[in-house]
Amino acid sequence: MELRHLRYFVALAEERNYRRAAERLHIAQPPLSRQIQQLEEMLEVALVEKGSRPLLLTEAGAFFLVHARQVLDQVRDLQTMTQRVGKLERRLSVGFVASTLYGELPDIMRRYRALYPQVEVTLHEMTTVEQLAALKEGRIDVGFGRLKSEDPSIRRIVLREEPLVVALPPDHRFSRREERLRLTELAHDTLLVYPKAPRPSFADQVLSIFAQANVTPAAVVEVRELQIAMGLVAAGQGIAIVPESVQAMHHRNVVYRRLADQHVLSPILFSVRNGDRSPELENLLAATYAIYDELGIEYAAERLAG
Repeated sequence: MELRHLRYFVALAEERNYRRAAERLHIAQPPLSRQIQQLEEMLEVALVEKGSRPLLLTEAGAFFLVHARQVLDQVRDLQTMTQRVGKLERRLSVGFVASTLYGELPDIMRRYRALYPQVEVTLHEMTTVEQLAALKEGRIDVGFGRLKSEDPSIRRIVLREEPLVVALPPDHRFSRREERLRLTELAHDTLLVYPKAPRPSFADQVLSIFAQANVTPAAVVEVRELQIAMGLVAAGQGIAIVPESVQAMHHRNVVYRRLADQHVLSPILFSVRNGDRSPELENLLAATYAIYDELGIEYAAERLAG
């Protein structure tokens, strides 16, 4: 079985017509029919209902279609990622979630630029989900995100687990309280979560934390981005759970309070294409650890080659 068999079959299944599929593939119809017949003979099973108009797949054909698409997607991802790794230009394209701008990311990038001025660095704000797609498509080389997920083509390193805090309007009943707050004490508040899309996202992390604590907020309002959530907190429209580094976003109408619940944390993830151990990435990871050391931030060091 060869990749062309998969491409021909997927085209036929999607077009549901031999003539249209052949036109899409830029081949004549007889060779397409022979390739599908050959594929069925190799599998020893019928994939297409004989004589059906429009064309229908057998149960085996429907199963094969799902997995054929997955294989072709993986092949395209592999091609794109290999081309990106093999480029000789000294470039580094970095994706980041907005909240990391209020933490150590600016220091990390400033340190990296100072040490490696010959590398052209570009930064792109995007959600963690968008970063994973951009990595596979070759649009970025590394992502600083927060969402843990499984994808065999992506390598993730947990840089640190950042504590979360609650952002409150200044007239909130807990705005002057010194001791840590518990999530159960926030059950009567409107909870602002972000980003609204794409999902899953940091919003789902926050909702999961409340669910694990058996706390149901009085209302949940989804907003597009962090800055909007903070603006609504300042306007007294609700509260927001944010990474502690967001406290650097000073706003006269927002106060921050620490949380007492254990494991109220959000990871910061360093995501790269699996197998990509370019010097640019190794050096960026080393610069990240150096900044953490200087700031006294706890982390578990992990190498790309590890």
